[in-house]
Amino acid sequence: MRSLLLAASALSLAYAAPALADAPAADPASTAAAALAPVPPGKLTDAARPLAYRLDLSVDPAQERFSGHVEIDATLKAPSQFIDLHGRDLKMARVTASAGGKVLTGRWFELDPSGVARLVFDEPLPAGKVTFSFDYDAPFQQGPSGMFRVKVGEDWYSWTQFQSIDARAAFPGFDEPGFKVPFTVTLRTRKGHTAVSNAPEVSTSTEGDWQVHRFAPTLPLPTYLMAMMVGPFATLEGKVAPTPQRKTPLPIRIVTTKQNADRMSFALEGTKGIVTHLERYFNQGFPYPKLDQITTPILPGAMENAGADLYADPILILDEKAPTSQKRSFGMVVAHELSHQWFGDLVTPAWWDDIWLNESFANWMGFRIGHEWRPNLNIRAGALAEGFSAMNTDSLVAGRAIHQPIQTNAQIDEAFDSITYGKGGHVVAMIAGYMGDTKFRDGVRRYMAKHRYGNATSTDFFAAMAEASGDPRIVPAMQSFTDQQGVPLVTFAADGKGGYRISQSRYVRLGTTAPAVRWGVPVCVRKTGGARQCQMLTGESAGLQLRGKGVLVPNLGGTGYYRFELPARDWDALIALADRLPGGEALALDDSLYASFLAGRASPAQLVASARNLARNKDSYASEAGMGSIGALARTGMLDQAGEAGFRRLVEQIYRPRLAAMGFDPKAGAYAGEDPERSQQREQVVGELVGSAKDPALRKQLASAAQAYFAGDANALDPAWFGMAFAVLVDEGGLPAAKTLTNKALASQDPVFRPYALGVVAGSGNAEIARWVLNDFADPRLRKSERLDMVRTVISTRETRDLGFEWLKANFDQLTNGGGGIFSAARLPAVLSGFCSVERSDEIAALLRPKLKGRTGALELERTVERVRSCGVLKDKRGAEFSAELAKVK
Repeated sequence: MRSLLLAASALSLAYAAPALADAPAADPASTAAAALAPVPPGKLTDAARPLAYRLDLSVDPAQERFSGHVEIDATLKAPSQFIDLHGRDLKMARVTASAGGKVLTGRWFELDPSGVARLVFDEPLPAGKVTFSFDYDAPFQQGPSGMFRVKVGEDWYSWTQFQSIDARAAFPGFDEPGFKVPFTVTLRTRKGHTAVSNAPEVSTSTEGDWQVHRFAPTLPLPTYLMAMMVGPFATLEGKVAPTPQRKTPLPIRIVTTKQNADRMSFALEGTKGIVTHLERYFNQGFPYPKLDQITTPILPGAMENAGADLYADPILILDEKAPTSQKRSFGMVVAHELSHQWFGDLVTPAWWDDIWLNESFANWMGFRIGHEWRPNLNIRAGALAEGFSAMNTDSLVAGRAIHQPIQTNAQIDEAFDSITYGKGGHVVAMIAGYMGDTKFRDGVRRYMAKHRYGNATSTDFFAAMAEASGDPRIVPAMQSFTDQQGVPLVTFAADGKGGYRISQSRYVRLGTTAPAVRWGVPVCVRKTGGARQCQMLTGESAGLQLRGKGVLVPNLGGTGYYRFELPARDWDALIALADRLPGGEALALDDSLYASFLAGRASPAQLVASARNLARNKDSYASEAGMGSIGALARTGMLDQAGEAGFRRLVEQIYRPRLAAMGFDPKAGAYAGEDPERSQQREQVVGELVGSAKDPALRKQLASAAQAYFAGDANALDPAWFGMAFAVLVDEGGLPAAKTLTNKALASQDPVFRPYALGVVAGSGNAEIARWVLNDFADPRLRKSERLDMVRTVISTRETRDLGFEWLKANFDQLTNGGGGIFSAARLPAVLSGFCSVERSDEIAALLRPKLKGRTGALELERTVERVRSCGVLKDKRGAEFSAELAKVK
C-alpha cells in the first residue's frame, strides 16, 4: 500500500471510512444474536479458521449492485451454535453450513458498523470441518474501498481495494491477515468485458447473457490481498525474460481504461526492469505466476494485490516526456508495490500491529530499487525527505509508536500514516546503514526463506536481523525506535579537548513537554576532511572524539533518524557549507535547523542564511528544502505585512538569477532530454517565482501558453506547468475562468489534466470561487471522489480555510459518508492542520472530539489540535522576530 498523500502528488484525499458511521438501531433478533457472546471489537477468536474460499461473483459495473455465491471451507475448534466472521452491507439471501453430513440453514447478523457479523444456527455445528455457503448481493462503493465502480467516458468499470478491512464489503469471510488460504475465483461479466483476478485466467465461457471467467486457485493469501476487476479495459501484454532467480518468462500486463490505451508502454518496460532488480535483491524469482499492473482514476495511491497490483492512473500512465516528478513517482511507487509481492504477500503479518514491517520495508525498498532502476532520477533521496517530514508528526506528544498494539477495528487504518511509511522507512535505512548493506540484505533473505507463503511477526524479523548482524545491540536499538514514540535530539557540546560530548533527549517544540524517552541511537558523523565514524549512543551521554579536520557533519548521509543541536560556531560552519553537502546531509541540516527554530533556539537569520545556501545545492531535494521550511512558516499566516513583502523579495533574490541561468520555455517536451535533476530544479524555481513572488513576467508567459493550449495547440504547454499556468488563469479570471476550467476538466478523461484542473479551481484561494465549489457546484460528470477532493482542498488552502471551516461545521456528515476506506478516515482531521492559533485549536477540539471519540480519525484529530496550538504558541513567541528578519531583505 502506498498513499500519495505521503508523496508529491496532485491528488488529495477526502473520504471517511464506514467505521465513522453510527450503527443502525438493532432489531430484537440482532439484539439476541449479539447477546450470545461479546462482539469482537477487533481480532476474531480462534473458534473458526478458514481453509479455502470459492468466490463466484456476478459483476456488471453499469448496475448499482453486484451479487455473489461464496463457499468457505473451514474448521471449527469446538461445537458452536454461532460463528463470528466479517461482512458489511451485504444483503444476505441464504446462508447454510454443511457439516457432519447435515446442511443447516443459518441467520446472518451484522453487529458492528466496521463489519463484524455473526452466523447463528438453530443447533450447534459440530467441531471439525464445515463448509459455509452464502448467496447475497451488495452495493458498489463510490470511493476506493471494497468493490467500487467509476464511469470513465461512456463506460463503467469496477475495481477492488480491500486493505485494510474492506474485503468484507465485497464478500463474507474471515477478513484478517492471519487467515492465509487459497482462493478460487469465478467472475461473471457482460460480454466483451475483461476480468482480472490474482491468479491466471484458465477458461472463458458463455452462460446466457453472461461471460464466465474462471481463474486458477491462488497460492495462500489473506482477504486483503484479493483482487477482482471488471470492465472494457485496454491491455498491453509482455514478458519479463528469465533471470538467474527465475527459469521461465513472467507474463505481465498493463490493464487500464480505454482512453489510456496509447500510453502503456512506459509502464510495461519499466515494470520489467523493476521486477528483475527486486529478484536480484531477494535472490528469489517473482513469487506468483503472473503480474497485472492495473490503473483506476480514483485511487489516491497504490495497492499490492498479489499478482494484480492497483495504481492511480498517473502513476502508470506516462511516457518518456513526462515530468521528472511523475517518473520518480512511477519508479518509487512501482518498486514499493512490487517489493510487497515478496515482503507482505509472500510473507504476511500475522496481525495489523505488524503492518509497519510491511510498509516500512517496502517504503525503503521503493526508494532504493527505484533508484537502481533509474539512477539519474535521484529517487533514493526522496526517502530521506519523507523521513525528515515524518519527524514533524513524530515530534508531537499526540501520536503513536511505529509498532503498537491494535485492539479495535477503528485503530487499524490509523496505522497507515507517515509514522509507518516515513519514520519506518527511515529507521530501516538507519539500521541497514549501520549493519552494512550486505548483512542487512542477508537478514531479509533469511526472514523471507523461513516464512515463505506464511505469516510472521516483528519478533521473527528481529531474530533474522540479529543472526545476520552478529551484533546483539542491533535488536534493542531497532526496537527502541519501533516500539517508542518520538524523535531523538542528539546535542553536541564541545568538550574543550577537540572533541564533543553528545547527549540524547526527546525533541519537543516550543511550549511543549513530553515524557522522557531513551533510544539506542546509531550516531554516524564525519568531519569534512575525515572518515566515517559511528557509535551506538545508548546512555544519556557519551564522549565523541573525531578524526580529521574540517566542519562537523552530525548525521552522515542523513540516514540517522534523529535531529541534532550544535554550538553556534558549528551551526554557522555547517550552514556555510550547505550548498556543497551531499543531498542527504543537506536535508538533515535543514530539518534540524528548522526544528531548532520551532523549539525556540535557532535564529531567523540562520534560517535565511541556510535557505540561500541550500538553494544552490545540486540535489533537487536539498535545493528546495530551505525555502520550503521558510515557506511553510509563511503559509501559517505568521508573518506581518512587512515580513510577507520581505519573503517575496527573498524568493526573487534567490530564484530570479537561477532562472536566468537555466532559461524557461513552457512548450511541451522543451526539456525532455535534459538532466532530470536540472528539470526538477527548474520546476521548483518557476513554482516559487510564480506562486510565492507573483512574478508578473512569468505569470504572463504561462497565461499565454495556457490560452494557446486551450485554443488547440497541444504543444504550447508541457504538463509540468499545468498547475502553475492554470492557477494564473483562474487567479486573473476569477469565477468565470474557474467555471470554464472546470468544464474543460470534466469533459476530459486525461489522468493528469483532469485532477490538476479541478485541484487548481479548489485551491484558488478566491473566496467567491470557494463558495461556489462548496455550495453551488453540481455536475453529473463530477465523481463523488472528485467532489470530496475539491472540498478538502478549499478547507486546507490558506486563503479560504476560515470560510472552509465554517462550511465544515455545518456539513461534517457530507465528508464522513464517502466510503474511502484506508485512504481517508484516519487523515480527515488533517485538513484543518494549517490553522495557527491557540483559540482555533480549542475550537477544532470542541467540534470534532465528540464526533470522533473512539473512532478512526481520533488520533489524527489530536495531532491536528496539537499542531494548530503549537503553531499558535510559536507565532505569539517568534512571529514578530521572524517577520523583522525577513523585512530586512532588500
